[in-house]
Formats: sequence, structure tokens, C-alpha cells
Amino acid sequence: MNINSTLFLQAIVFAILVWFTMKFVWPPITKALDERAQKIADGLAAADKAKSELSSANKRVEAELALSRTETMARLADAERRGQVIVEEAKSKATEEGSKIIAAAKVEAEQQTVKARESLREQVAALAVKGAEQILRKEVNAGVHADLLGRLKTEL
Repeated sequence: MNINSTLFLQAIVFAILVWFTMKFVWPPITKALDERAQKIADGLAAADKAKSELSSANKRVEAELALSRTETMARLADAERRGQVIVEEAKSKATEEGSKIIAAAKVEAEQQTVKARESLREQVAALAVKGAEQILRKEVNAGVHADLLGRLKTEL
């Protein structure tokens, strides 16, 4: 066999192999590579989209947290003000009640003082009558001398 014919036959076989590869082998491979490239591109796009959504969600969360912090601070301040008002009201009520109790105690003490004075006057009058009895050695009639005993009570 001649080297030229061998080379020519090998070139034809190579051309058939290239044609067969281009016709039947290469399209599924390129199709698979294109599909893989599309999946990667879709995945990257989804990752970018998720990253932007995460960023916007973080911004919304920060805004909500800031809002809730301000609301919490406002509520705490309001609660503190209410507490101060309640304490002040309780103090004023306690002072008022204390004043009422003191006034009632003073009135009661005054009444007891008046009762004690009356009781002492009666006891002193009785002692004076007994003393006068002993001095005079006779019984003094309380009914007859009621006016005298009344004046004695008022003097005491």
C-alpha cells in the first residue's frame, strides 16, 4: 500500500469521525454545557436576588426595632410619670387622712379632758362636802346647798 493512499484513507476516516462527532456527539455535550451554564446563571441571579431581599429585610427589621425601642422608651416614661402621679396622690391622701386622724384625736382628747374635769369637779365637790361635814360634825344637806355646790364646781 502506498503511503499516499493510507494518508488519504486516514484523512477520510478522520473526516467521517469529525462529521459523526459534530453531528451526534457534540450537540448533546454543548446542550448539557449550556443547560449547566444556565443553571449556574439562574443560581447566581437567585443568590443576588436573595442577598438584596436579605438586605431589605434587615433594613426593615432595623426600622421596626428602632420603632419598638422608641415606643418602649415612651411607654416607660409614661409609666414612670403615672407612677409619680400615683405616689403624689397617695402622699396627699395619706397626709389628708393623717390630718383627719389628728383632728379626730384632738377632738376626742378635748372631750376626754372635759369629761375628766367634770368628774374631778364632782369628786372635789364631794370631798369638800365630806370635809365640811367633818368640820361641822353634822351632815350637810346636798339638796339645800345645791346652789352653793354648783358655784363651788365652777370655781374648781
